Amino acid sequence: MNKKLLPQNKNINEVLINRELSWLSFNERVLEESIDLSNPLFERVKFLSIAGTNLDEFFMVRVAGLFNQIKDNYDQLSADGLTPEQQLKYVVLKTKDLLHKQNEAYIKIKKELIAEKIYIYKINDLDKKSHEYLRKYFLDNIYPIITPTAIDPSHPFPFIPNKGEAVLMKFNINSIEELNIIVVIPKSLPKFIPLPKLNKTDRYVLIEDIICSFAEEIFTDYKLISSVQFKIIRDSDIEIDDEAEDLVRYFEKALKKRRRGNIVKLEVLANSDPELIDFLTETLEVKQDHVYQVEGLVGIQNIIQVCERKDSNLTFKKFRPREVERLKEFDNKFFSAIKSKDFVVHHPFETFDVVIQFLQAAAKDPKVIAIKQTLYRTTPDSPIVKALILASENGKVVTAVIEIKARFDEAANIELSRRLEKSGVQIVYGFAKYKTHAKASLVLRKEGKKTQTYVHLGTGNYHPVNATIYTDLSLFSSNAELARDVEKFFNFVTAYAKPKKLEKIFLSPLNVRSFFVNSINNEIENAKAGKPAGIWAKMNSLVDPEIIKLLYQASNAGVKINLSVRGVCCLRPGVKNLSENIIVKSIIGRFLEHSRIYCFANGYPMPARENRVYISSADLMPRNLDRRVELIIPIDNKTVHEQILDQIMLANFKDNSESWYLKSDGNYYKEKSENSFSAHSYFMQNPSLSGRGKSALKLKPKNLKLVE
Repeated sequence: MNKKLLPQNKNINEVLINRELSWLSFNERVLEESIDLSNPLFERVKFLSIAGTNLDEFFMVRVAGLFNQIKDNYDQLSADGLTPEQQLKYVVLKTKDLLHKQNEAYIKIKKELIAEKIYIYKINDLDKKSHEYLRKYFLDNIYPIITPTAIDPSHPFPFIPNKGEAVLMKFNINSIEELNIIVVIPKSLPKFIPLPKLNKTDRYVLIEDIICSFAEEIFTDYKLISSVQFKIIRDSDIEIDDEAEDLVRYFEKALKKRRRGNIVKLEVLANSDPELIDFLTETLEVKQDHVYQVEGLVGIQNIIQVCERKDSNLTFKKFRPREVERLKEFDNKFFSAIKSKDFVVHHPFETFDVVIQFLQAAAKDPKVIAIKQTLYRTTPDSPIVKALILASENGKVVTAVIEIKARFDEAANIELSRRLEKSGVQIVYGFAKYKTHAKASLVLRKEGKKTQTYVHLGTGNYHPVNATIYTDLSLFSSNAELARDVEKFFNFVTAYAKPKKLEKIFLSPLNVRSFFVNSINNEIENAKAGKPAGIWAKMNSLVDPEIIKLLYQASNAGVKINLSVRGVCCLRPGVKNLSENIIVKSIIGRFLEHSRIYCFANGYPMPARENRVYISSADLMPRNLDRRVELIIPIDNKTVHEQILDQIMLANFKDNSESWYLKSDGNYYKEKSENSFSAHSYFMQNPSLSGRGKSALKLKPKNLKLVE
């Protein structure tokens, strides 16, 4: 935070929470779900796996960034006033604490798996028959694939790619000589090797245990003394060259480099041979501070492999998303339904198939002449991609804006773009400088002498798998002003045509920051004038220092601010003379809260129809406001307005089942309540929001933890 933005009489660390430490707190909340007994066992295993995956990606990008700042002698402080060295020190300490908690969770889960007759064995604990089975399995399925490599002057240490796991073993050749041999574990092999079922019991053995146990089958003249299993995490961030002549080729080269990035984390099994660990750190040139000893399981994300049994008692009760009521009223005639009036669909509680069917209908409709579509993340076999291909084959003009800079989806998006291009789809990669993160579809349809435009605007990606677990909103509209704005958005991305005037939407990097500044300032002025003033907002991350400073000013002016921030939050709520009128909560549960919703009182008590409501693809982070192409979409239709404000937002604030509350010291806590309310359960059990808002149960604004 710039000193000019610093409130009087406050130190910088009293004002902001460090971004990296806030993220680690978020992952700690995810990890807590793995020991929450209200979650079925396999779901807890899944949360443990997710926490491990999240931590890997955090090191691959965020910690790697700190390493690079230190290497480049970067002297600028973080927003909360820390040097890169200080941040890295705190991250290391917090990570080691997190790994300790991860191990405790693993031990608890192992015990509960045993209660369900699911065992993770050590080979030495198995009977002779099982031991022989694994010996044969090793010789038939593992030995032919692995490449044991001796480490000596003629055999250099092999390259281990990002997220690669390996076993380093020390052998005794004779009474004097020793030899280190490494086996890099192929990613094609499972981490947990299943044994034949015994009395309806599922049994697994770790692949590294098998390799070590039968190593002497390969090295018949050697004796195994000790071993260490380890995993490597490398710098995987890609620096974007704004001057790259061919963005696709640039990224193809960068992706190859990613495999060989600098090591930012060396994870080793605790209580292993210290000489082997020292050998590893010296050979790989890793500092001791960045060696993380894991007591339970190296590569914890692979724990999900033990969840093979089909048992409904071990997973969440199967949920089938509801059909969209508005479409049923119009016999699934999309264009008639949308033309009637705007409607919103709440995923995953209402089916994401509606988005797919919208594009499929457009692809097949002879009156549709053109389709424009953004794609940030999706699947290779996505039905949306198939619909775009079909539309192109049917003679329609199809344009796809593909963001190849979407982190960890770069290779998939490059392949996707080539597939679409072969089908005649016009491919646009957008800006080299900015990521196109906005989610939009535009369909042009000839209706008599007029061309009618239909739009879909979303808060989430066009990803059919994620849509089953991410909570997001889809707005369908044929509003002429909104349609003209979306056309200008596409022209901005495809042809750099900066729009002179936008009638409804706000577009970053052009005016989204000013939208938030003006909206918050308007609430401040209303509060000073004695009018009702409030902000309700829901997002994934709140990081931007300028916006946080404004929220503090609003709080001190008397604006009542209620925030639902799933992940990183750098704002400190409840600080005297700073943020006493701000509450921050985070919902972590069965579904991943992903929709971004911003609501402003506008001089009226909340909730009311006069409040201003917006949905968006953007979080409150500098990258979203200044370095990405994002959309802020106003909700003007009264029914949709009521559904989002009076149902979705109120349900989020009423939730006390999956909610964590942020304290001013940066820690989160859960409140125990006899009257438990889960927003996720509410939306799973109640009628569709789309089209029949009056039939949905009303959430009365009582028993809410709100600043009022």
